[in-house]
Amino acid sequence: MKLKFLRALIKGKLGNAAISIIDKNRGTNWAGEHAMLIDPDFLSHFKGIDPEKVLFITGTNGKSTVNSLINHILRSKGFKIVSNVEGANLDAGVATALIKGSSLSGNLDADFYIFETDERYLYKIREQLPCANLLVTNLQKDQVQRNGDPDFIYRKISRVIDAFGMRLFLNGDEPRSCSLADRSDKTVFFGVNRHSKAFCKDDTFVTMPCPKCSSRIRIDFFNNDGMGGFECENCGFTNNNGREKADYIVDSVSFDEKKLSINDVPFPMPYDLPYMLYNYAAAAAVCKELAGVSEEESAAALETFKLIGGRIDSIDYRGQNIKYMRFKQENPETLQNFINMIASDPEEKVVVIGFGTINDFDPHYINSFYAFDCDFTGLIESNVKKYIFVTDAIAYDAAISFIYGGVDPAKVEVLPTSNEEEILKAITSSGCDNVYLTIELHRFEHMKEFARKEK
Repeated sequence: MKLKFLRALIKGKLGNAAISIIDKNRGTNWAGEHAMLIDPDFLSHFKGIDPEKVLFITGTNGKSTVNSLINHILRSKGFKIVSNVEGANLDAGVATALIKGSSLSGNLDADFYIFETDERYLYKIREQLPCANLLVTNLQKDQVQRNGDPDFIYRKISRVIDAFGMRLFLNGDEPRSCSLADRSDKTVFFGVNRHSKAFCKDDTFVTMPCPKCSSRIRIDFFNNDGMGGFECENCGFTNNNGREKADYIVDSVSFDEKKLSINDVPFPMPYDLPYMLYNYAAAAAVCKELAGVSEEESAAALETFKLIGGRIDSIDYRGQNIKYMRFKQENPETLQNFINMIASDPEEKVVVIGFGTINDFDPHYINSFYAFDCDFTGLIESNVKKYIFVTDAIAYDAAISFIYGGVDPAKVEVLPTSNEEEILKAITSSGCDNVYLTIELHRFEHMKEFARKEK
């Protein structure tokens, strides 16, 4: 077994060295995949890891961002971190991070081990890699093709907690995540007070059943889709298990000034979007509880935070500012965030929607069913001049979902193409210099490169 592990480790080290010469931005899975082919129990043989210093980050939305935030804060304080901060969150991605951080004999000597982990792979990774801390960002409807419904993922995470016993960092404003506290006697909650961009939905939108008694959950307001002030109408289950407030709470926010406070400590807001607030609170909680980094020290570190590989970008093209936001396909919460971000801009604007196809595995999804869960009211009332629906496979279907949501058909233009030049041409002919765009990342990169070359 020892020889098999060393052979796997050496192959992984050589692979990483070769990849770093070719392209340092690639190969986040390769070494781990090939090492685990040689030794399926590869993760269990590394030495020098204190489980109390290991954190797994799982959940539907925000895993990569929270991982980046925690890494940035801890590294700014001089801590040595082993992490899959590139975002490869399956067992092979974790293995690759350990290969990079270990000696040739498999010894590790880091202060902390921070790993983003896919919800479905969490048990498999924990079976081999001891870990005493688990952060759950939220549990939402996501990738129904592989996950079915959020309760399926809830059961998978519950199994890990029940089997291994872990300290939990939980989103106190999201019912499923919050209820996991019943499975551990060591729980830290993070949350966000109601803020100026909070919103409500009417009763035509389904919320979710109570994770404790399966009765109706009433959500009085949403800070983020699926997260806010909630209470079960039957058993009384509410935010933070009825506590007065979360342990780490965003208690005030100024989006205009890009400032917030956590536990009354002022923080900068590098990215002033509502969904980022929970990420900031989660990172502050982990850094304080795991490493003793105070809120004041975390706030100072965020002054220099840059979200690498984030979901927000822009192009200046022929006098038009095209604001791009990549959202997680087949996920109504991230689409709702995009809609709310656009709706918060009172200026006249054009909205370009380019949904992608879901090509995970057969049967492939070519539709926009997740859009029917979203509330378009704020968007409709926010001075949109035109909606342009693009991409060759799904443009008409996406347009229909928005029209059913109340968008005026007279403002709808359908351009069933994925050609980046044609999409840019439609944007320039729209007669508006304020443009919001969502489209698959590789198509946006092509558009950005085309705009750069023309300029």
